[in-house]
Order: sequence, then structure tokens, then C-alpha cells
Amino acid sequence: MQLTGAEIVVECLKEQGVDTVFGYPGGTILNVYDALYMHREEITHILTSHEQGAAHAADGYARATGKVGVCLATSGPGATNLVTGIATAYMDSVPVVAITCNVNLPLLGKDSFQEVDIAGVTMPITKHSYIVKDISKLADTIRRAFSIAREKRPGPVLVDITKDVTAGVYEYEKQAPGECESGCKYTDEDIKRAVSLIQEAKKPFIYVGGGAVISGAYKEVRALAGLMDAPVCDTLMGKGVMDGHDERYTGMIGMHGTKTSNLGVSECDLLVALGARFSDRVVGNAAMFASNAKILQIDIDAAEINKNIRTDASVVGDLKEILTLINKELPQMEHKQWNEHIKELKEKFPLNYDESGLSCPYIMEQIDKVTDGKAVIVTDVGQHQMWAAQYFKYSEPRSFLSSGGLGTMGYGLGAVIGAKMGRPERVCINIAGDGCLRMNMNELATAARYQIPIIEVVINNHVLGMVRQWQTLFYGKRYSQTVLNDGVDFCMVAKGLGCEAIRVTRKEEVAQAITRAIELKKPVLIECVIPEDDKVFPMVPAGAPISEVFDATDLEKEA
Repeated sequence: MQLTGAEIVVECLKEQGVDTVFGYPGGTILNVYDALYMHREEITHILTSHEQGAAHAADGYARATGKVGVCLATSGPGATNLVTGIATAYMDSVPVVAITCNVNLPLLGKDSFQEVDIAGVTMPITKHSYIVKDISKLADTIRRAFSIAREKRPGPVLVDITKDVTAGVYEYEKQAPGECESGCKYTDEDIKRAVSLIQEAKKPFIYVGGGAVISGAYKEVRALAGLMDAPVCDTLMGKGVMDGHDERYTGMIGMHGTKTSNLGVSECDLLVALGARFSDRVVGNAAMFASNAKILQIDIDAAEINKNIRTDASVVGDLKEILTLINKELPQMEHKQWNEHIKELKEKFPLNYDESGLSCPYIMEQIDKVTDGKAVIVTDVGQHQMWAAQYFKYSEPRSFLSSGGLGTMGYGLGAVIGAKMGRPERVCINIAGDGCLRMNMNELATAARYQIPIIEVVINNHVLGMVRQWQTLFYGKRYSQTVLNDGVDFCMVAKGLGCEAIRVTRKEEVAQAITRAIELKKPVLIECVIPEDDKVFPMVPAGAPISEVFDATDLEKEA
């Protein structure tokens, strides 16, 4: 049938099973928005307050559901406002398709009003960037964009369409989405070598990253841990793959990882990395990382093998598929002495905090208790992000959403809106710092406009907490531009933007506030006022070996 380019865009979205998009209209994309209006019963459009919020919402939707998130923007500043959100998705391998529209084809390259080469701008932060100048290529380009976003190691794809293409008319024929390439490149020998290394180990440790979430391999990871009789740590992106209540689970690894994970990995003789990329925040001093261990890395992206840490063996392909094969070959193993040692480390070095007053760790424990650990937790970036990772016990994947690789302040509010749209049956809570909220508080108006019942918990210490922590420990307490103790009243702001607001200043108010926010079934901001000098521990100084992890007790001993 003959359709306009804009109608073809919408039909292609429907082909891909898209039910929700996030965006902001403007001149060049008006034809697409007119077509969306005609299909508003089939595709829900969420008008965000800023295009960056739309990109983060598409990202949060994708992380929470495993489906491709979609965001829309017009040309020029509309498109460039998506860039931070696209980069955030790229660093964490999140499947997002960003659709922008540009000026008419004859105006390209002439510095026309609101013209930007957004395909060129986003080339380094996408799996692929397209610009569609020919309506005959439009449908296939959109289909290919979704395929690229999903296949192998997922990531964002940008499709920029000139306005005259959206206005033109062309023959459209519906197609079902094709199968995605698995990206598997392993051989039988790779599997045999992996099994052999695992069987030879006396002190094995499993290190789980975000790839295990993406591949849906959590059951296989848990089965592997049982067969290997091995302790398991995770990265920020790997939360929920291993049940946080499992006795084998030792907590996060790296700069703010537990002492048990950091010391255990430093002592192990085999480290099995599952969908993890050995980032600098995990590894610390690369030359001294897991120096007693052989390294077995399993990842879908061959470029990650030997990129940061040299491996002794590797298997390239889909983690779920590979672990299914490995688990079939492994006998039941036993490492009683090694596990006893890890248990002793856990008992000797538990996570702890000052329980005398209101603190973020206490708040996270109460959220865990009130929601029975079933909430989807989203975070912004900073101290609150680490506390949320440490003190809520994630029992399933896709229940912790956070900007790991890019560390994007302002990520969380847009992302929690996307998560709630994708998982309406779940309680969705964003943990934000007061510094982060200043970057994205306009999205409270988005939640209020649609009455999306998200909960925004603001950990307000009146400072840029993580930066202040570094200034305290490493910069002689010179608090340059990190004090935010001014006249901003977040509860009044939230009410002014159409949300409910609750202020918490005492421990006994926390559970009641969370319960009340859930019962209201509308967007609620809970401001929690904590001391300015609370710190995230344990900690590894940048560039130091992770075995040099320290906490508040160690600092007190040195003092």
C-alpha cells in the first residue's frame, strides 16, 4: 500500500512490537508526530520535558524489559539533546533506537535553520548511525536499526530522516522482524579448554557483569556457581544475576566493592569472568589484578578479550548458550576449604554503617524490607548509587538500573519513568542525590502529566557527596564547588511540578514514607535529609590494587 514516509516509520515501529516511545516534537519531525497521532491507540507517546529525559526513558524502558527502547527528537538542538542519553546507552550496551528528523534534502550542508549532522555527531557513541535521504530505503533502514540494536552485543542506533522523506509517498509492505545474529564464534575446543580450567582450579571465583543480564543467563550462572562450588561477585551492571541472599554471593567487586570480593579475587587461582569487561573501576591496578589467578573470560564481544586484562582462555559468544554447554560437561565439584575461607572473610568484613542516625544505607534496607525486595531500583550517579548497589539485596536481573560506564548524573528520573512504563506491575523507585536532581528535576512534570506512579527518593546531604568524599580523603578537605546548601526546597519544587512530596529527617519516618508513596499510586518525591559527610565504604583509591581496599575502621586505626 502507498504510505507517506512518516506513516512508514510508524508502521515499522508497530512491526517491531513497539508499544511506547518517548520524545519531543519540532519542525522537521512534525510529519512523524502527525502519523503517531493517528496511531495513538497502538503506540503510547510520552512527552518528556527535555530530549535528554526521552533518551534516558528509552534506556530505562529497555533495561527493565529487555526490549528495544525508542526515543524521538527533531533536528538541531532536539537531536543534540539526545547525545548524552545515547552515550549512556552505548557504554552499558543498552538497545535503543533514536529516531531524529533533519531539514529537507536540498538544505542539508547549508547551515540551514536547526540543521546538525547528528549522524556524524553520534557516530562514536552508536553501533551505527544512518541518515535516510531516499524514501525507498526508509523501511529497510528502520528494520535494520532495530536488528543492529538487539543483535550480538546490544547498543543504540540512530536513524536520521530528512523531512522531505517523511512527506513523500512510497509502497509499504509489512514484514515480520527477522532473527538476530547470535554473535557466537566459539569452537568445541574453547568449551573443552574452559571446562578443563574450571576442573583444575582449587580456589575459583566467579565475576559476573552486565552481559549476564543482557543474555538472560541468570539461571545458568547460578547453576555454574553450584557446580563449581565457587563464590560469586558482581559488577554494578551485573546486579541480580546472582541472588543477593545466596550464601555464595560476596557482593560487588571494585572501587566500592566488598572486602570479601576484592580480597577473594586477589587470592583466587581461577577467575571466571561472565559478560564482564574488566573496567578500571573494577580492576584498579591492572598489573596487580587477580595476579594469582588464571583468567577465563566469556563474552559476546571478541573486542573485549584481552583488552584490559590478559586472559588464559576465552569463549566468544552468547553467555546463556555457552554456559548451557559448559554446565553439561562439568561434574559436581567441591572446594570446602576455599569456601570456608571466603565465609570467614564475609564474617570478618561485613558491610556496615553508622546506625545512630538517618543514612542512605538504612533507607535502602527499609526500601528492601517494605517492598519485599521486589522493587525495580533505578539510580542516578554518586554516593547514593553505591549505597543502593550495596544495601538492597537484588534477587533477580533487570531490577537494578544505573548508568555504569558513562556515570551520567541526571540519568535516573527519566530512566525510572521508562522503567515504570515498561514494568507497570512493579514498584519503580529512583534513588537520586540532590546534585543529580538539580540536573533533571523537570522530568517530575512528565511523571505528573501522565500520573506515572514513580517514587523519587532524594538523598539530600546538601553537597556533591562523592566528589566531596574524594576532596576529604585526597584533596585536603578543600571543598571547591561541592557545597549545595542553598535555598532550594525539593518538596516545594515537586509539588509545584504536580507531584506529591514527603520530607524525612528521622529513621522512624522512612518505612512509613515509602509505604505511603506506594499507596498513593501517583508520582511522589521523598526527600531524605542526611549528614553531609557520610561516606561510601569500602573504597579502593584510584589506580591502587583492589587488595588495598579500606573502610572507615581502617581510617580510624591510621588516625
